[in-house]
Amino acid sequence: MLVLAGGIASPPAQADQTRIGAVSTTFRLLGRNDQIVVDRYDDPRVEGVSCYMSHAETGGVRGSLGLATDPSRFSIACRSTGHPVVHGELPPSEVVFDERSSFFFKVIRVTRLYDAQKRVLLYLVWSTKAMTTGGSPYNSITAVPLDAP
Repeated sequence: MLVLAGGIASPPAQADQTRIGAVSTTFRLLGRNDQIVVDRYDDPRVEGVSCYMSHAETGGVRGSLGLATDPSRFSIACRSTGHPVVHGELPPSEVVFDERSSFFFKVIRVTRLYDAQKRVLLYLVWSTKAMTTGGSPYNSITAVPLDAP
């Protein structure tokens, strides 16, 4: 485990989501259009690291009511937005944030991994279905070095 910036690790806090913007991709006569959205999540345990995730949101009547299942395709880019400072103890793997992408079935998750040998934080975005044990084969990964040159 990684311990920096002092102290015993507290329970993981959920990252706050900030909607950066959206691009309409498909016109829908009823309800909102399909779109690609970009959200920012600041890692609650690593000050100075922000993750930007793009993903599709289904529109139409079902999408407007929150009943549509969004596609399991996404991209992530995490960057150092200041000097990274780790607060507490980081486990080798931890879910940093998740977002429901279907009313009942699917959750998009971002897991932080730590490469102790290279001192690099890795962020992996993936999805899971609540009614099954398997996840989606779609995933994306990004890396943030703790010791930037």
